[in-house]
Amino acid sequence: MKLSRPVSWFLLAFGVWSWIIWITFVKNLIKDSSGLAFEDGDPTAYFWVHLLLAVVSFVLGTVVGIVGLRSVRVLRRRS
Repeated sequence: MKLSRPVSWFLLAFGVWSWIIWITFVKNLIKDSSGLAFEDGDPTAYFWVHLLLAVVSFVLGTVVGIVGLRSVRVLRRRS
């Protein structure tokens, strides 16, 4: 499968963006003081669901970013 240069860079940027956004989200989730993520110091269902969403997003962002990175490298070699 051949990917164009713009698509390759988009996938790489999406992978990086995903990591930046979800790292920020997890930091904020851990520091939550509203009572949604922790109740009496114990994690709530809200915390576990959102942590699972973040982990899945890390994995998908990594996979998409790797596909984009490999494609960018191949396109650079061909130029």
